[in-house]
Amino acid sequence: MKNYTTALMVIGILFQVKAQTLTEIIPYSNDTRVITTGVPFLLIASDARAAGMGDMGVATSADAYSQQWNPAKYGFSETKSGLGISYTPYLSKLVNDIFLGNITYYNRLSEGSAFGLSLKYFSLGEIEIVQDEFSEALIEKPNELTIDASYALRLADQFSLAVGMRYLRSDLKIQAVDDNASAASTFGVDIGGYYQGEEDAYNNFNGRWRAGFAIQNLGPKIKYDDAGRENFLPTTLRLGGGFDFIFDDYNRLNVTAEIAKLMVPTPPILGVEIEFEDDNGSGSYEEGEDTLISETEDVIISGKSQDVSFISGVFQSFGDAPGGFSEELKEFTYALGAEYQYQDSFALRAGYFNESEEKGARKFFALGAGFKYTAINIDLSYLFSASKIQSPLENTLRFSLTFNFGDGEYSEY
Repeated sequence: MKNYTTALMVIGILFQVKAQTLTEIIPYSNDTRVITTGVPFLLIASDARAAGMGDMGVATSADAYSQQWNPAKYGFSETKSGLGISYTPYLSKLVNDIFLGNITYYNRLSEGSAFGLSLKYFSLGEIEIVQDEFSEALIEKPNELTIDASYALRLADQFSLAVGMRYLRSDLKIQAVDDNASAASTFGVDIGGYYQGEEDAYNNFNGRWRAGFAIQNLGPKIKYDDAGRENFLPTTLRLGGGFDFIFDDYNRLNVTAEIAKLMVPTPPILGVEIEFEDDNGSGSYEEGEDTLISETEDVIISGKSQDVSFISGVFQSFGDAPGGFSEELKEFTYALGAEYQYQDSFALRAGYFNESEEKGARKFFALGAGFKYTAINIDLSYLFSASKIQSPLENTLRFSLTFNFGDGEYSEY
């Protein structure tokens, strides 16, 4: 009788263990550490000069395209005003109708102030839609654009500050597929500062220091449709510095370094939370052997939620990476560039851009050249990818044309 009772107790204990309810979070297999945003075309260098030095411009000398990088540089322009037009093919190996175009105008109103205006247009080419064999083909042309305005003010002889406003419009939905399709829109703000020192004499050359910062695309999220989720703008912090080696009146070498970081929340590590009966007693869920009770998707395993306002996202972006401080450092890109100028009529450029493998793996070398004839500048650049992931701008020739009005009206050197 005693042995029989003991056996029943053992069976009861085993049954309780076997019937134990457990919870387990299984990470998604497709986890990515890449930060994604809406309207990513804003991160593409639209002018050939900046592209030829590795996609940099926050601390380079002033030119017509300072609007995209740091409009505070307009306060140091030696030209009264200018008009810049640029063209960048995109995915040129596959198609010939996807491109980024840009037109910029600026005017230095006085010694202490300047303004700039620009239009940037990103065409995704033509899409042919055929509803059925009896319908005529419909042509859709999805596109995105921005309209910018900025004002720069010299606060000191060697420092200027600027603020810019940007209207963004993204028309990617296909009206032939969705009758209620409409373009998404929002706005962004840019803040920039630029320092340009006095020309100092060194042993064998003269020199000048440059530095700049910019916070770009600071604004509300963009929502492409009522049912979809909102997307952060590519809010970006840029910091840069450089030095001009002025050898004589004809020869100058400008070297610049720049870092940048998206001020957008890092994607957390997500998984699915499973509640189950541990029938086989393994302590972990095994499909087909354990009884599934419930499952909850998109549970945060590590990191922080991205469901925050754009302002909260800016501050959160500096400390929310699941990998800690080491991952935060990987979110910084850096670029190194050099520009040789001869008599302000000819320029050769080279640059390198680097992004962490985990954060997008953009790595490339760039070469560029510039030519000036009377009041016209022509700039070209070419990109060589150094990454295992092919760049949509690889082996692409970018072209910029600048018309200068009142060249040399202001003297900054």
